[in-house]
Amino acid sequence: MKFSIIIPVYNRPDEVDELLHSLTLQRYTHFEVIVVEDGSSVPCKDVVDKYASTLDIKYFTKPNSGPGQSRNYGAERSQGEYLIILDSDCILPEGYFEAIEKELQRSEADAFGGPDKAHESFTRIQKAINYSMTSFFTTGGIRGGKKKMDKFYPRSFNMGIRREVYEALGGFSNMRFGEDIDFSIRIFKGGYTCRLFPDAWVYHKRRTDLRKFFKQVHNSGIARINLYKKYPESLKLVHLLPAAFTIGVAFFLIGAIFCLYSFLPIACYALLVTIDASIQNKSLIIGMYAVAASFVQLIGYGTGFLRAWWQRCVLGKDEFSAFNKNFYK
Repeated sequence: MKFSIIIPVYNRPDEVDELLHSLTLQRYTHFEVIVVEDGSSVPCKDVVDKYASTLDIKYFTKPNSGPGQSRNYGAERSQGEYLIILDSDCILPEGYFEAIEKELQRSEADAFGGPDKAHESFTRIQKAINYSMTSFFTTGGIRGGKKKMDKFYPRSFNMGIRREVYEALGGFSNMRFGEDIDFSIRIFKGGYTCRLFPDAWVYHKRRTDLRKFFKQVHNSGIARINLYKKYPESLKLVHLLPAAFTIGVAFFLIGAIFCLYSFLPIACYALLVTIDASIQNKSLIIGMYAVAASFVQLIGYGTGFLRAWWQRCVLGKDEFSAFNKNFYK
């Protein structure tokens, strides 16, 4: 068995259905699928059973412990030479595994990952959120784009790793959020080869509205400080930009009370995002939504980063995260 696909899921049966359907359409079929139900109150067993005749698929249930430990649980019960870690809210294009095979034949890699795109079926707000998470003007291209301000770290929505490397590193840590970056850091620190496979991309839904999206990125900001406390060298300039943006927006908004020209930098940035997102998505409406999504992404991450910096670096408190109980609500 060449590939084992590991899919942790928490209360997302409809999205698992879309992902599994996309797996039935793959031109390369030498893989197994491991679905791990992480203590869901809305299980997806009926969905998995529907694909029992078309996929080599196994279904497991366990008490809730977060995605990292659920991936470890699935990995222990898999057989593939490579583990492919996917989030349950992804959809694969038909040539996904062919792209991975092509890259591995060109040059071996201990670990790898791919970028993400918005599917045509996504809502306008989901397409706007996708823009905010992948644009050079919001994240600096660190999530797999061609323009990058930092080296590529595989993310758990689309990550591959050789089994023996996974086992040597002990799998994912027990961090609730940021566990995929923690894992990528350990891959690099272990001296293993890690590459971006630009053609092995996925459609990634992420959150379905801006409130849920804020919770996601706020937790990511907190996780960045938690990672900094474990690996001080991992903190780069690009990680400081959302916090600087957040402080800058607050400063300009306060200044606008006394002088309207203080609002000009915010308006210019919003116009830049509108134009770029509208061109990329061929829709002015998505371009305008992208402004809201970009501000939520940067300020959500920035406030989480600043909150964790105060709690951990100033007050000396232990690792923490937010929205654990209502992350998807």
